[in-house]
Amino acid sequence: MRKKVAVVILNWNGKKWLEKFLPIVVKNSSVEIADVYVADNCSTDDSIKWVNDNLPEVKIINNTSNNGYAGGYNQSLKNIDAEYFVLLNSDVEVSEKWIEPILEIFEKNKNIAACQPKILSYSEKNKFEYAGGAGGFIDRIGYPFCRGRIFNSIEIDTHQYEKEEEIFWASGCCLFIRSANFFEVGGLDIDFFAHMEEIDLCWRLKNKNYLIYYCPSSVVFHVGGGTLNAVNPQKTYLNFRNNLYLLTKNLPSKFFFRTLFLRMTLDAVAGFKFVLQGDFNHLIAVLKAHRDFYTNFKKMYSKRKDNNIDNREKILSKVFNGSIVWNYYIKRNKTFTSLNKNNFY
Repeated sequence: MRKKVAVVILNWNGKKWLEKFLPIVVKNSSVEIADVYVADNCSTDDSIKWVNDNLPEVKIINNTSNNGYAGGYNQSLKNIDAEYFVLLNSDVEVSEKWIEPILEIFEKNKNIAACQPKILSYSEKNKFEYAGGAGGFIDRIGYPFCRGRIFNSIEIDTHQYEKEEEIFWASGCCLFIRSANFFEVGGLDIDFFAHMEEIDLCWRLKNKNYLIYYCPSSVVFHVGGGTLNAVNPQKTYLNFRNNLYLLTKNLPSKFFFRTLFLRMTLDAVAGFKFVLQGDFNHLIAVLKAHRDFYTNFKKMYSKRKDNNIDNREKILSKVFNGSIVWNYYIKRNKTFTSLNKNNFY
């Protein structure tokens, strides 16, 4: 029988996370509405054997290759029949009744394509977590940030974000999405491999006039850095390259060249900062990111034709019409609430 929800955890050699968190996911996901899946990206540990031996009710999907977050989910979700998908990181602890409040939001408005819960830190449960906080936003130059986290400044959760409301992007560490909408826009872009692919997915949904939402009454706790931690140059490479991919694919034509030029200039400033700090591995990561962006520019630019970029009814909502870099480093606005609300579309 078709279940309403498929909770899908992508796994690659993640036995320690599955042992720690998968039993809680199973316990707190009502069997009446949800099936739990582990989609394995060709692990070489015995994580899948552990799942089969200890949680036989969990369904297993064995992918034929490791194509990262984007490719792994695209391959897996083709094999699942459900009205809603939940893309859940393996290092996430879910709370009781974490699914039902988000389903209520979907049912109230059929134009909502994706939604995320409140994402708190597993190690400091009174703080928001870097990967998504209380919902994602983006500034006019393409820098992503969250309510509860701007750059590396993390807010304490004092219940300041307790309203259901529209956001720009929902975090890929716990992303609820209508399956029909996921396939309508072609799923995740495998050229991203990992990092920012959920922002690209949400941007493409918004280009088709769908809404992305945040649900504060659903709460999860994310460890973070389970695959690549913040000091890994590979993460720096993916973030810099993929942000340029993101802008190339989705920026309206009238803003395209000036925004891309400005972003490249700021990337150069970031590279100079790495030099001053002696972080030469991260400098090399930035240079490689730009090299690969230039190599793949034509391919990424060609994807614009499928994104409804210049045929939208209005300017995209929940874009910050300013520079988050300027506000954070010059004006010293370290929290979302300190930003001028009138500067959001």
